[in-house]
Amino acid sequence: MKQAFVIFGSNLDPSHNLGAALKALRARSELVVLRTSPIYRSKSLGGDYPDFLNAAVLVETSLDPGQLRRVFREIEAALGRERSSDPNAPRTIDLDLALYDELVLEVGGVRLPDPEIFKHAHVVVPLAALAPAHRVPGDGRSLAEVADAIGTREIAAVAVTDLPEATRREWGTGAAGGGKEQLVRSLLSEIGEDPDREGLAKTPLRVSQALEFLTSGYHISIDEVLNQALFESPGDEMVVVREIEFYSLCEHHLLPFYGRAHIGYLPRQHVVGVSKIARLVDVFARRLQVQERLVCDVADALMEALQPHGVGVVMDAVHLCMLMRGVQKQNSSMVTNAMRGTFRSDPRTRGEFLSVIGLGKS
Repeated sequence: MKQAFVIFGSNLDPSHNLGAALKALRARSELVVLRTSPIYRSKSLGGDYPDFLNAAVLVETSLDPGQLRRVFREIEAALGRERSSDPNAPRTIDLDLALYDELVLEVGGVRLPDPEIFKHAHVVVPLAALAPAHRVPGDGRSLAEVADAIGTREIAAVAVTDLPEATRREWGTGAAGGGKEQLVRSLLSEIGEDPDREGLAKTPLRVSQALEFLTSGYHISIDEVLNQALFESPGDEMVVVREIEFYSLCEHHLLPFYGRAHIGYLPRQHVVGVSKIARLVDVFARRLQVQERLVCDVADALMEALQPHGVGVVMDAVHLCMLMRGVQKQNSSMVTNAMRGTFRSDPRTRGEFLSVIGLGKS
């Protein structure tokens, strides 16, 4: 899986089309939207055209740059994008690949990183808001440093109240003054801090972006993760994936708990790509959780998707709500398991699984 930065732009019904384009992007099974930037307003270039709304999105994908561009063109066409000889003509939506992992290339008229990053604030400022410390491949500077070099006077953040409800739902914190940012400011004030002091000035944005990522599992369906990743089973032997790292937030205190998951299943007709199992764990871990439910969520999702003979899931995690507060027991961890099908009904199957992951009898 690679990470790619995508620039959104629209100046024909932009407050609607930005939301519609992001919704269409989220619906693609080939990628996952990780984070969204604030939405910005900028003047149109090269003519007396309406102002643009611009934003950036970080996605995770297995598609290569050429395949991604084809996805973008399909979305643009679905939203009525019409191309002309005027490169600055108004458009319903414009989706451009700005950065793709650490790739530096020029092929078929396409250059990565996109040269527009170094020319225009409406391109680099949303990227810098999304990932300020990210280094531009081939250049070495961070996105924040490139944005500072260009200047930001020609671009202004859009207030969330100026956007329709559907767009606000799609972009979440992707607008200035968004609900999460204001809540963080209020929290800082409530604990006696000054949210406007230098060290905290950008904290509300950073926290809202972090929450967007840490709770991204709410916006990802199981079908998106497992689609096109089921294959005919070559046999009926147990499949086990061990030591899957996961990070989640305790729903009681909003403090992290983290650890490792071990997952096994006995295929009936299908197996699933091994990376999809790890991503499935992330779908449920990136929500407000309790470990007891998290382990069941993963087991039940695999049972429904694969229809195997059985599934076993074991998770071992440490909880900062226990380490940092309360009883403050630093060496404690919690182990939970969910056994389904033959992993529950057959002690031999369960024993084999526990032995493979190192929890069975020696």
